[in-house]
Amino acid sequence: METIEWTAELVLGIPDMDDAHHAFVERMAALAKAPAARFGDDFQSLVAELERDFKAEEDSMEAIDFPLLGAHREQHGRALAGLHHVMPQVLGGDVRTGRETVALLAQWFAFHLTTMDAALAYAIGSGQAVEARPAESLLRQATASARARRTG
Repeated sequence: METIEWTAELVLGIPDMDDAHHAFVERMAALAKAPAARFGDDFQSLVAELERDFKAEEDSMEAIDFPLLGAHREQHGRALAGLHHVMPQVLGGDVRTGRETVALLAQWFAFHLTTMDAALAYAIGSGQAVEARPAESLLRQATASARARRTG
């Protein structure tokens, strides 16, 4: 099963975000290796943890009037909807579907981190008034900054 490993390329430079992301990557890796007998409970626990983390992140974005909040919240919602959709199957013992879902979650996370979370980290790290910049510009600047870190 595919999973994601924590590497320097995933670091956004905001310690709280990086710590949360690192812990999430570790949780997905542990879930990928979880025995079938524990998988359903561990899957459910991961989903509950994501719900709490997404809520906290969205509260933080509201507090700084982050212009990409709507799009960011939508990505969170879609990920959670997919996880909740397969939850009955996983809790019913369908470990294969659960493991496939975790692999897809890892792919989603890599995309989300390099787009939405990178833009948020850029906004937080820049120390500038977030609301003064158009959302598209913020995402473009964050993407360019992330590329420069990877190639530089």
